[in-house]
Amino acid sequence: MFPMGFAGLEAQLWLYLVAMVRPGAALLTAPVFGASNVPVQVRLILALAIGIPAIGGTAIDLPDGGLATVEGFLLVAGEVLAGLALGFAVQLGYAAAMMAGEVVGNAMGLGFAQMIDPSSEGSSTALASFLSIIATFLFLSIGGHLALASIIVDSYRALPPGQAWLGQGSVHSIVLFGGDMMAAAMTIALPIGFALVLVQVVMAMLARSAPQMNLFSVGLPATLLAGIVLLAIAAPAIGAGIETSILRGIELARGLAAGAA
Repeated sequence: MFPMGFAGLEAQLWLYLVAMVRPGAALLTAPVFGASNVPVQVRLILALAIGIPAIGGTAIDLPDGGLATVEGFLLVAGEVLAGLALGFAVQLGYAAAMMAGEVVGNAMGLGFAQMIDPSSEGSSTALASFLSIIATFLFLSIGGHLALASIIVDSYRALPPGQAWLGQGSVHSIVLFGGDMMAAAMTIALPIGFALVLVQVVMAMLARSAPQMNLFSVGLPATLLAGIVLLAIAAPAIGAGIETSILRGIELARGLAAGAA
């Protein structure tokens, strides 16, 4: 319970600070909210808005010496690790779209067309950035942001402050899920990537049969055209694959919040 009145104002502010740690850490690593172009002030406000209702029904015993003690440091460290794990689980499902875009973009010959990804400010292929934007739309359309907030609130039941240390099984689940998302990205990119490999094989056969043909002036446009057509054909399957990966990330985060992962 929150202390009322000016007499308990300092203790109430410390509780507010503790309430912001786990949601803030989760938003830092989560997709969309953790993007570098999202102002820090927005994340702080969201962390406070999620943390105060979540911690209101949870009994918290702050260390007698405050947070500037060993017990206080362990409490904050546990909150940070729990929040990072929840956000990172969702981010892994979201990252499958960008990895698939990198594979398809390189197969199309767009590996040299680098651009700045707005979510991470890192360089990526144009197609990877495009699929990342599609993943953002899908994440918001299926209510992923609301599901993340709900998961953070529910995590205080199974992982109350001071007891929020993740077990070995939870860490193992995150590692295995990362491998599953790499396989999911390859699955999303496989139909288009395999078809583009066949196009490149045909171009190589034409180059062998007609050496006077300039392969670079013919092969690259043909590969790009084939890639665009294949993307249009496989768009529903790509969207379904990205949505499934995001939903699996949300389910993993929900399992971590329940202490069952």
